[in-house]
Amino acid sequence: MASVSYHISSLLEKMTSTDKDFRFMATNDLMMELQKDSIKLDEDSEKKVVKMLLKLLEDKNGEVQNLAVKCLGPLVGKVKEYQVETIVDTLCTNMLSDKEQLRDISSIGLKTVISELPPASTGSSMTANVCKKITAQLTGAIGKQEDVSVQLEALDILSDMLSRLGGTLYSFHSSILSCLLPQLTSPRLAVRKRAIIALGHLVLTCSGNIFSELTEHLLAELKRNESTSTTRTYIQCVAGISRQAGHRIGEHLEKIIPLIVQYCNVEDDELREYCFQAFESFVRRCPKEIDPHIPNVMGLCLKYITFDPNYNYDNEEEEEEEMMETENGEDEEQESDDEYSDDDDISWKVRRSAAKCLEAIVSSRHDLLQDFYKTLSPVLISRFKEREENVKADIFSAYISLLKQTLPIQSWLHASDASGKDEVPLTMLQNQVPNIVKALHKQLKEKSIKSRQGCFSLLTELANVLPGCLADHIPALIPGIVFSLADKSSSSNMRIDTLSFLHVLLCNHQPEVFHPHIKSLLPPVVTCIADPFYKITSEALLVTQQLVKVLRPLDKPCPFDAKPYVKDLFTATLKRLKAADIDQEVKERAISCMGQIIYNLGDHLSADLQPTLKIFLERLKNEITRLTTVKALTLIASSPLKIDLRPILGEGFPILASFLRKNQRALKLSTLTALDILVKNYSDSLKPAMIESVLTELPALITENDMHVSQVAIVFLTTLAKVYPSCISKISGSVLAETFQLVHSPLLQGGALNAIVDFFQALVLTRTATMGHSELMKQLTAPVYSSGSAGASLTLHKQAYYSVAKCVAALSSACPKEAPATVNQFIQDIKNPKSSSAVKVLAFLSLAEMGRTTNLSAQRELKTVILEAFTSPSEEVKSAASYALGNVSVGNLKEYLPFMLKEIGSQPKRQYLLLHSLKEVISSSPADGLKPYVEDIWALLFKHCSPHARSTVVTAVKFTIADQPQPIDALLKGCIGDFLKTLQDPDLNVRRVALAMFNSAAHNKPSLIRDLLSTVLPSLYNETKVRRELIREVEMGPFKHTVDDGLDVRKAAFECMYTLLESCLDRLDIYEYLNHVEDGLKDHYDIRMLTFIMLARLSTLCPSAVLQRLERLIEPLRATCSTKVKAGSVKQEFEKQDELKRSAMRAVAALLTIPEVEKSPAMAEFSSQIRSNPEMASLFESIQKDSASLPASESMDMS
Repeated sequence: MASVSYHISSLLEKMTSTDKDFRFMATNDLMMELQKDSIKLDEDSEKKVVKMLLKLLEDKNGEVQNLAVKCLGPLVGKVKEYQVETIVDTLCTNMLSDKEQLRDISSIGLKTVISELPPASTGSSMTANVCKKITAQLTGAIGKQEDVSVQLEALDILSDMLSRLGGTLYSFHSSILSCLLPQLTSPRLAVRKRAIIALGHLVLTCSGNIFSELTEHLLAELKRNESTSTTRTYIQCVAGISRQAGHRIGEHLEKIIPLIVQYCNVEDDELREYCFQAFESFVRRCPKEIDPHIPNVMGLCLKYITFDPNYNYDNEEEEEEEMMETENGEDEEQESDDEYSDDDDISWKVRRSAAKCLEAIVSSRHDLLQDFYKTLSPVLISRFKEREENVKADIFSAYISLLKQTLPIQSWLHASDASGKDEVPLTMLQNQVPNIVKALHKQLKEKSIKSRQGCFSLLTELANVLPGCLADHIPALIPGIVFSLADKSSSSNMRIDTLSFLHVLLCNHQPEVFHPHIKSLLPPVVTCIADPFYKITSEALLVTQQLVKVLRPLDKPCPFDAKPYVKDLFTATLKRLKAADIDQEVKERAISCMGQIIYNLGDHLSADLQPTLKIFLERLKNEITRLTTVKALTLIASSPLKIDLRPILGEGFPILASFLRKNQRALKLSTLTALDILVKNYSDSLKPAMIESVLTELPALITENDMHVSQVAIVFLTTLAKVYPSCISKISGSVLAETFQLVHSPLLQGGALNAIVDFFQALVLTRTATMGHSELMKQLTAPVYSSGSAGASLTLHKQAYYSVAKCVAALSSACPKEAPATVNQFIQDIKNPKSSSAVKVLAFLSLAEMGRTTNLSAQRELKTVILEAFTSPSEEVKSAASYALGNVSVGNLKEYLPFMLKEIGSQPKRQYLLLHSLKEVISSSPADGLKPYVEDIWALLFKHCSPHARSTVVTAVKFTIADQPQPIDALLKGCIGDFLKTLQDPDLNVRRVALAMFNSAAHNKPSLIRDLLSTVLPSLYNETKVRRELIREVEMGPFKHTVDDGLDVRKAAFECMYTLLESCLDRLDIYEYLNHVEDGLKDHYDIRMLTFIMLARLSTLCPSAVLQRLERLIEPLRATCSTKVKAGSVKQEFEKQDELKRSAMRAVAALLTIPEVEKSPAMAEFSSQIRSNPEMASLFESIQKDSASLPASESMDMS
């Protein structure tokens, strides 16, 4: 302690030195000391340090002053409250000093102090007291209006304080308001502007009364309209407030909008600009309240977006010639009458703000798309000729917004659900494409780079929204593309934009439309491949790859002769392929592009082909390029041109084999695909040694740890067994051993299982001695038969029995001669009293799999054996027997089905098992086979399902809703409303099932329920409420445990709400919706988990609505994040809470991505609370990391 104060006093001494360097160094050292966490100052040192620093603020040397100001920040946290007040008092007094430099440095000092004050949530009273001191002084300084620069600084500091600590200044809000309002009429515009900013920060935290006082004042002033200049300011102020606190101004819009509409008609361009800016902020911030005014606002925008009084656009084309002659005469006239020059013309500001406002309307009102295409689109297209570059950029941007809104949602959802609704805007757009191209194609050759880039980004969006729509206009666009690529003055970004548009164009249109233009298109693209800037090269290679497919599409006959162009393309790409020092992306794209050239044009390369393939071999050996090269080789090997790969196979095959050992999963998968194609297409040029080098690597790949790799490996083995039966004898025992291990794994199913079934069939057909039917059967069933005595239970996992049975059936179908003996053997196993239940289960399942495809009626004993098993003591045997009965019936419906229906009616004891068999029959039989029995089956089923009839019927309807178009859709659309009435059913279970059906419809075929939402939503929202009467207490020994029977229904309701977000967002009243999300945030664990996910989704889908409700949404999140689990709780409870907190934190992270969320005081306070609490901070960081790595990892997997 002593040493610290001694050190500090020596520094203070140096600070009084006459040498400025000493003072500078000492202040610097003090700064270092203050930044240490460990430093503690005694009262005396505090006083001295504060006094000294304040003195140094007036130092003659500017650098010393700057350092002294920087020291104030860390000092605030280290000294007692009254010292901070001393600092603040002195700074405030200095603010009013006559010396300009001192004023400046003091205002910087005040900002530093404010930014270092602890947030109010930490509970320290210092912040509040200090703020009050500063505020009183600042409002005084602002009110005096003597010196503008003092006023400006004071306003700046006040804004700072309001935005960081607005809530703390609660008691001052009204005095701040009365101090700020007069500033809106200040003679200096800068003062007005800063006053507006301060008001914007004030409305975030002020009370309702103060907010009303402010809006009343603004409305009154707008009505008075004293001078145009103040009216402009008041409109700017309204817009500023709406930007900051849109959710509060909503209720006053009814009064505000008519006033602003009226001012749009005043002949004052700046005023109009501010009016449109205000409209834009209303549209973005108060979507619900602005709704009735949208047509009016849109009308004004459309009127003023064409407002250009000083320029004549009419019939420009004809006038151009006349202009040439009269040019001189015009000029003289102009000078004599010089009341108006072009520099005074600010009408462009009006046009620009109108365009921006239109963009806001377009991007927030998806439901008005059709109107937009009727009224707005033609006007925007007619304005593409705008002469002012900045305005043109905003007009393009508004139109691009419109196109983005039209883009059919790229998902399974709408692929199947192309209800007429989405088609209309697309058709309307299609009809306007000629006008768009007409308006743009001349501009593609203008000097201005900015407007050309605008044109290209608009055309790119257009080609994405309507693939193929530019087919008829290619001749008009090509000259512009060539010009931008070849033009010397084009910037590199201009070239990149042009190339990326060309890429989209080539991908989205038929090859034939480009053939006439290849001659002019190709040279500039080839030049770009050789460009020194790697990004241009990379784009050009991508375009070239697409161009090659266009030059010679191999999937259909094509009259176009590609030969003349091959050489240029090839040489340019080859140069890039050879270069060793280029950018990674260029390397990869050069490889892919060359692969494509060889695939499509390999037969034109003659002598150049082999040297190029040799380069591929080199690239295969390089770790950085090997994956891309493997993919390129796969492509070349699959070419219908039968490219000769023999020269590189000898060296290449072992390299590929070695890749199967590598750790990179994408590389393994790509390599297996490549090997598979090579074996299929080049079998005659592979030597046994090559194949063996690959075979040794395969056993390690077949493992239950990675089913997908196993599946691809087994598919490759199957190809080998078919193409090279001779090498099968070399398949080492280990490959087979691994495969059997996989068959007996509980994880095997789906694709991997089918692959194994195919593999076994291919194996048996190779007729290899050691791998005949009996050998394979033995190894397949060995674990079951070796499992011991009759009483033992199942040894393998249940799934494994099904897998083995499938393989057994596959072997039998491959060797029909062996089948009867196999069936006999199984029946004997079942009859043998010594067989273990495992053996019986396997026997039944195998009979089931065989019986499904072949008629086993020759086996007389089969039926009795199965029915006897229904009385077996083992549950597993019973269920296997009922599965067998069902599947054997499928192979022989005539004999078995009537018998089964009779039994179900007459044998109440066996009913359950028999119904299971019937279910197998129904799910596995071909529809026409069941036809004769359908009536009987329905009658039987309805007879037995009375207690749950309603829920069963609703569930049945749910299963008729598929995500692909079905003939039943029209029927469903007519009657689904009646089924949805069950949402009001008195029975809880029926309501739950009805919600499940509604969810399925919303998910798979939104068009079915879109128009019913207005009637269905109230019942849906009704189910989200907690029902007290459904909560009961259950006694478990000494403990009481509450059970909520309504939980499942609520969960189903919230799931439906989540689905509606994805499919019917435009039909929801989002504010009503948010009310229920809010309730869910305080509900049971499961529901909270769901609503957190909903909240995260809402932050991206409708950020402005979420912003309006932020205060109410944050509270439950904060509560969840700061709960503590009781100390003695069980492990599950801790895990549950952790998961909840993570989920809540994900929602917080999503909220923080909303633009301008940081302006909300509640959010600012919560995020500072997160930062200051170590546990929450680390959780937040880990979630940030997760979300940062997500997109990257997904794109990795696709490779």
